[in-house]
Amino acid sequence: MEHFKYYMLYALFIIISSIPGSFSEIKNTHIIDDSRSMIIFERFGFAEGGKTAITIRDISWKTKQPNAELKPSSLGFFLARDIAFPKIVNESEYTADFCVLSSRYVKLVYRIEKFVPNSTYAGSVAIDDPDEYILLFGNCQPEFQVSMDVKTEMYNMKDGAKDYLPAGETHLPKLHLIFFLIYTCFFGLWVYICIKERQTVDKIHMIMAALLLVKALKMICASEDKMYVSNTGTPHGWDVAFYIFGFFKGIMLFTVIILIGTGWSFLKPYLQEREKNVLMTVIPLQVLENIAYVVINETGPSTRDWMAWNHMFLLIDIICCCAVFFPIIWSIRSLKEASKTDGKAAKNLEKLTLFKQFYIVVVGYLYFTRIVVPAIGATVYYRYEWIMNAAAEGASLAFYMFIFYNFRPVEKNPYLVIDDEEESEAVRQILEEDDSFEL
Repeated sequence: MEHFKYYMLYALFIIISSIPGSFSEIKNTHIIDDSRSMIIFERFGFAEGGKTAITIRDISWKTKQPNAELKPSSLGFFLARDIAFPKIVNESEYTADFCVLSSRYVKLVYRIEKFVPNSTYAGSVAIDDPDEYILLFGNCQPEFQVSMDVKTEMYNMKDGAKDYLPAGETHLPKLHLIFFLIYTCFFGLWVYICIKERQTVDKIHMIMAALLLVKALKMICASEDKMYVSNTGTPHGWDVAFYIFGFFKGIMLFTVIILIGTGWSFLKPYLQEREKNVLMTVIPLQVLENIAYVVINETGPSTRDWMAWNHMFLLIDIICCCAVFFPIIWSIRSLKEASKTDGKAAKNLEKLTLFKQFYIVVVGYLYFTRIVVPAIGATVYYRYEWIMNAAAEGASLAFYMFIFYNFRPVEKNPYLVIDDEEESEAVRQILEEDDSFEL
């Protein structure tokens, strides 16, 4: 059973490595009556000369075994590489009275040698062998429940100053700033198009403009967040703004996908009951997903419920991604049926082509950002972790450009306006015989 717990922790390491964001700033964590043999605190990519510092206050413990005697030296903090964890598990299997703090595969930060009530304990270690490490608390007497307040500080040295961003995230402030400028220009261009083609502007175009604005604001908040964390170790409130704009961006993105997928404003100016139900399902789920995302990023893996929140985040994200496909499928089927009865075969063929492309692009975008990007984050060398963010944001930008270009408010949009003389029996025959539009 103990070995199973070790393997579960190793799986948790893999999950942590694929989650966007960072737990690297200065953190204050409260541990209350916790008997876990290992508690994960932080994950950090160190450069040469990096350092970890820990301060412990108000430490206490209790046990339900009346004759148990605590050895303070059985408690302490240590660093472990991801690749070293299977070796620790193997070592535990062949070592009698194994204590993880004594493992040759861990880098000890601080061991509590002597307990003095109401005292403050502090320890630090310099990193001579740069790599990505995870900071853990080890309890070699799990029959004791430990309570304490822990302040962790992990940083690298850059030009004689502390840099609290991991080695793989130092490019993120500039990267997010670049995307902020891109989305700002994108928003300005979209507003210009809407003003120029005001006769064909519909409500969906206003929602799309708001999406671009919120996305740009999220990017500048992400840039400021990372910059302040890099310099001071704390985001100075920029994380709150980032979560707020990220909340609205997530809801609006899925709303735009659903509204376009239903053909709202393009095929029909109303939503059917089943389409309204999809919207009323996805929006509350997006609220829960954003709450879970905040909890995951702010509490960190040291809390007992962190894994539950992580599972909730992943489950809700999968449900939302699956839900947005239904309106698109319904629209494709409706167009295919209408093409055989309303006498506008060419027009429906063009719209059917558009929605088929839209479906493929949505599938590709969600697959890439939900599967490929985390896989990149889990496999790429830790110093190039920023590539995961660049790939995700690049895919998002390409997705936005496809949607905004194809559904732009232009009077002669080839996807939305077809001259009657273009209709022909040949096109009708294509719709009846070609099964490439079947899902």
